[in-house]
This record gives sequence, structure tokens and C-alpha cells, in this order.
Amino acid sequence: MQSQIINIQILAGVLLFLLALNLSNAYANSGSAYAKNGNPNFNSGNSPGNSLLTLFRESGITLGGWFQAGATYNPGNPDNGYNGPTSFNDRANRFQLNQFNIFVERPVVAEGKTWDFGGRIDFMFGTDAIYYQAGGIPAFDVNSGEPNNRGSWDLDICCKSTRTYGIALPQAYLEFYVPIGNGLNIKAGHFFSPSGYEIGPAPDVFFYSKAYSLNNGHPFTHMGLLFEYKVTKNWSLIGGPITGSGTGGWDGNLTRTALTNWNGTGGVMWIGDDKRNSFNILGTFGDVSARAHESWTMISSVLQYRVTDKTHFVAHYVHGFVGGALLNGEQKDVQWMGVNTHLYYDLLEDLTIGIRGEWFRDRDGFRVLSPLRVAFATNNQGVSYAGNFPITSAPADYYQTTIGLNWKPAKRLKLDNWKAMRSFNVRPNIRYDRVVGLDQPYRPFDNQKDQWQFSLDFMVSF
Repeated sequence: MQSQIINIQILAGVLLFLLALNLSNAYANSGSAYAKNGNPNFNSGNSPGNSLLTLFRESGITLGGWFQAGATYNPGNPDNGYNGPTSFNDRANRFQLNQFNIFVERPVVAEGKTWDFGGRIDFMFGTDAIYYQAGGIPAFDVNSGEPNNRGSWDLDICCKSTRTYGIALPQAYLEFYVPIGNGLNIKAGHFFSPSGYEIGPAPDVFFYSKAYSLNNGHPFTHMGLLFEYKVTKNWSLIGGPITGSGTGGWDGNLTRTALTNWNGTGGVMWIGDDKRNSFNILGTFGDVSARAHESWTMISSVLQYRVTDKTHFVAHYVHGFVGGALLNGEQKDVQWMGVNTHLYYDLLEDLTIGIRGEWFRDRDGFRVLSPLRVAFATNNQGVSYAGNFPITSAPADYYQTTIGLNWKPAKRLKLDNWKAMRSFNVRPNIRYDRVVGLDQPYRPFDNQKDQWQFSLDFMVSF
């Protein structure tokens, strides 16, 4: 309870600070209008509600969000109700309210010669919340196997009795633009990782299901500072200190011990003149945890290339390393790597088809756990509220191919008069997974080595 109160106080403080600063600017502007008109009743016809909305608009603060839900049919009908090691749409033959997300944001103008200030807070409810929570302190220490205090950012806010639904606070940060040189942008707080592909929430990605490279090879969030400096119009340097984690700076949260484990993230990014092509190499580095000084490193590279006006290609490579991980009672160095490719084609103005192919090698059986939700929901007594059945893993190669559509039918169906319907997106997916054990058989898909999934979800932004 005390940790939840601390989280709420932190979030409320950030929000109030943003509001106070920006509303004071808006009131100052209103004062100049008052002086110009010399009338204390100037614009008195506005209601308090309209005045507040006006102040929000003038200060640049926006309120928004999205709603996403769907279902996945698994013809194998797994006994435990999970689609093996896959995540997000991980519940077999069940409806999921994946994400109901609300945010408050003041975007920062990150260019020019003027200082700017803002920030963002996200609140998410749904079955995806567990994957966006700050679970970077595992139930048991990676190197020693000792029980961990898992932290207090958003892991214990609510909903353990539901098994699948929860609350996450994936972002809560302040942002500054400093007009030094070509421009320096600074984030301070809890924010999405700058590395990888498909990291963002539902409106920012194409497929309903997620790749192994994202679920198992990458961090989702960091806690700390992130600096981005424009070296030229096209090239930028990005990096900063990150903390609060027992997994090398990934998905950090709040415990006194974890906050002493400082790690780093950094790399370079290139964006073409037309903003349609980009390339980056980013990574994380540092100690696994405050208890051990073994290294935890990861490098990630993403190429996005617009082949034609209608064709978009993406290639993502990830490679990670952890020293002295405890596996089967023995400490050893472990690695994982993966290649994830996407190809999208705009069939019509409102219809895009995409195909994704991936190979992911969990060389030591360290990163890919099945079911992943059960592992994420495990406490330091080895009990998971997401299910009371064994969690499996093994050295293996994972292959998956996904084909899907994004259809935004509002204009075609003449429903675009309603603002929310303009963003209405329907996403059918067909996915095939296959696992090949390294030096031993492994069957994580309800005792099968492969599986098919047929899914459909929809989302609306507001």
C-alpha cells in the first residue's frame, strides 16, 4: 500500500507541475488580453469548463488515449489456455481487452532556438499491462537465484485476482529541449526504450501478435535520463544513465537496492531527408544487478527503408549477452540473437498488407519462457497469480511467420464524421510458429513443436 501511495504521489506531482507551469503561462497570456481590452468582464461568456479547455489548448497540454481488444483462435486448443511462449495475444480462444490507455502530454518542440518543456504520463489497463509493467527485477536473482524484492513502480497496483488483467504506468517523464548547438533533447523519468522495433503500444505497431525479438530480446522501458543530440540534420547521438533494474537496466522500477545499479543505454541514429528512411544502432550495457558485477549487454539495429511509395521494408537485428547466469544449478555465460524482417504494401488508401518473418535463437534457454505471462507474474516464493502450472524453457531456435492486414474503413463506410472513427483500425492476423530444440527436443506449444494462430483485433484512438 505504501509503495502504491508513493507512485501516485510521484505521478500526481509530475502532472501538477506540468499543469501549473503551463497554466501559469496561459493565464499570463490571458492577462495581456485583459490589459489590451481594459475590461474585467472580457470574455465573461465562457463557462469555467470552456475556460479550462482553452487554457489546456493554449498551454499545449493534450489528453488522449486508445482502446484495443481482440481474440485469437488456436486450433490446438491448449489445455492451459495459453498460446505457448507468444505474448500479448497469449490467451487461446478467449476475448482480450488488451489496452485501454489514457495519457496526458505536453509535446516538446525539439528544434529551433527556444527552450521548451513538457512531459507525458500514461495509464494502461488490460491484459497487455503485465508486459508494459516495470518488471526489470525478476522474482529470483539472475546470478545467485536468491529471492528478490520485485519493486514498487506498477507491479502491485491491482488485479492479481483476475489472472490476466492489470494496470501499468509505462511512461511518466519530464522532457526538455535545450537550444545548444543543433539542439539537445532530454527525458527524465520512466520512458519507452529507444532501441528495437515494435516497442511502442498498439497504435504504433502493425501486427496484433508480437515478435520474439521484442518479447524476449529487448527491454520495453527504462528509468533514468535520456539525452538526444542532433549532430547534423540527419545524424543524432542518443544515450543516458538508466537504473532501478535487476536485468542490466531493463524495465527499471523503485527499490532502494535496485536504484544503486546504474547502467547505460546509447547509440547513433540516422534519418533521411524525406523522413521515410532510417537506421539506428543502439544498445544497453552495465552490471546485471546491484548484487553482482557480471555484465548484461545488448545491441540492437533497425533499418527502415521505403522501397516505393507503397512498399516499406524493415530489418531488425538483436544480440544479447549475460555473464554468470544461473541455469539448472550452474552458472554460465548466456547469449541470444535474432533477425526480424517486415514488408508492408499499401493495397488501397485504407488497406495495407504486411508479412513478418523471424528467426530467434535462445542459445541457452535463458530468455524464452512458456507461458511468458506466468513467468512475468511470479513472486519471490515461486508462485504466479497467472497460473499454477510449470514454466518451461530450453535452448532452441524459434521461427515465426505472420501475415496480416490493417484496414481503416471509416472513410469508405462514411463514418469519418466522428473523430474517433477516423482512427478505427481492424487487424486480422495469421501466424505460424515452429520451435527446433538445440541438442534436445522441445515442445512448448501444448506438447507440440509448432502451432497456428488466427487472430483479429480492433482499436480506436481518441
